Amino acid sequence: MDVKNKRVAIVGAGPSGLAACKHALAKGFRPVVFESGAAVSGVWTRTLSSTTLQTPAAAFRFSDFPWPAELAPEPEQSFPRHDEVAVYMTAYARRFGVLECVRFRSKVLAAEYVGTPEREVAAWERWSGNGEAFGDGSGEWQLTVQHADESEGTQTYRFDFLVLCVGRYGVAKVPKFPEGRGPEVFHGRVLHSMDYSGMAHADADELIRGKRVVVVGSGKSGLDTVAQCAKINGSKNPCTLIYRSNHWMVDAKLIWGGISFGKLAMTRLSELMVHKPGEGFFLSLLATIFTPLRLLMATLVEAYYKTQIPLQKHGMVPECSFSQSILGWRLGTLPERFYDMVNEGSIQLTKTTAFSFCADGLVHDDGTGDERVVDADVVILATGFDADRLLSSVFASPRFREIIVQAGGPSDTMLPLYRHCVHPRIPQMAVVGYAECAASIYPYEMMAKWVAHLLDGAVRLPGVAAMERSVAEWERWGRWAKRQSGGVFFLKSCIGAVTTWYHDQLCRDMGYSPRRKKGGGLLAEWLQPYGPTDYASIQ
Repeated sequence: MDVKNKRVAIVGAGPSGLAACKHALAKGFRPVVFESGAAVSGVWTRTLSSTTLQTPAAAFRFSDFPWPAELAPEPEQSFPRHDEVAVYMTAYARRFGVLECVRFRSKVLAAEYVGTPEREVAAWERWSGNGEAFGDGSGEWQLTVQHADESEGTQTYRFDFLVLCVGRYGVAKVPKFPEGRGPEVFHGRVLHSMDYSGMAHADADELIRGKRVVVVGSGKSGLDTVAQCAKINGSKNPCTLIYRSNHWMVDAKLIWGGISFGKLAMTRLSELMVHKPGEGFFLSLLATIFTPLRLLMATLVEAYYKTQIPLQKHGMVPECSFSQSILGWRLGTLPERFYDMVNEGSIQLTKTTAFSFCADGLVHDDGTGDERVVDADVVILATGFDADRLLSSVFASPRFREIIVQAGGPSDTMLPLYRHCVHPRIPQMAVVGYAECAASIYPYEMMAKWVAHLLDGAVRLPGVAAMERSVAEWERWGRWAKRQSGGVFFLKSCIGAVTTWYHDQLCRDMGYSPRRKKGGGLLAEWLQPYGPTDYASIQ
């Protein structure tokens, strides 16, 4: 069977979709990429005008495609703007022929596995029936696609393999309110931060100009949004940030003892101090022995940030320790001049235990039991995203929708995917780009390489039972990491603390050595940070 003639569909043309297409092309396939937007780059086409990278360009890149000098003259210190990131990704797509594969303004409404009954699929002992990417040819994916072009309308396509690269940030999460206390009673405008950042920049500025604006949520999107509003309105019309908990938001340009914290966290030595899924007795013992050293280092970094950032002064000291935040990767970077704007009065900080709407704004409880009203004309909810619903909604099958996110399951720490890519009981389908990590592009690219090797037959999967044991191993680790993170600060499917360990697994599956530091010896292998270029030779 010539697998190169098999039909491969990719949903999404963000960073993960571009990488998935590029590496499928490199293996001789000709995938079709369905992108609901009008351009590649995913969320980078829908950002605030002030959005920049949180990590240096040197870490946020594809392994075999460096940043152009005009966009990142010093990659280690450069934090390109959102439009520069989009230019970089478009250049990558053009360089490797990905643009020719993309069907723009084409939204996948439903994906249905047809040809083999679900009860038969559920009983298979080998993934896809025979352990192969394309199965035995009896099953295929039927995609219903809505094209913006009226001449095409809605069409149905059939594919032999489906790759979902839909990301985590396409469905807004909105709080539920008691009857009569929700947005419907408010006389102003309410929108989610996703909708606000998706507006044309001039329209977004005009929406809040001269208005009383309240932003709800202290995560990355909340702080970015309130800073954007403060830059437009200044202290004359200050923007109010209402939040329930504090997160570790730091200045990415701060260097601790001459060493970037990000680089320190990406070394093998750093991961040696953390328990890892399937690590075995010896590595578990070492992680236990080194745990006090890990906690000490995190405490020193935490103390350093507290001296450099006025968290205590403004009541923004996080409820969790820096060590807990690292495991759950609940970290973000402060917008430029954030606390300067607080000091100037352009941003007002209001902590609450609960909030609801009234006709004139928001009603909140500051913890004293008394309700206070914050007057507003515009309320922007930076209350996060429903990543599970974004992913599960693609499937036509209720069973597939349920098992892909473990709806009602015992834990919500990990998506039940083998190697964070393949569900043991959903055939001929892979997910790329759901797992969360520090610098998303090259881990997503590693997933894309693994999936391309799977399509090509170079990766051999174990039986379904063995795959499920591996999934359970990661789930147990996730529960441990969540407990260590304080129980509430762990981001689902976060592999940020064990990224290199995860990449080691992918390397072995693909037949490559996981030791990627060539010519540097043992010290380089353990002390130098791992990054995109270490994996450039894996094709």
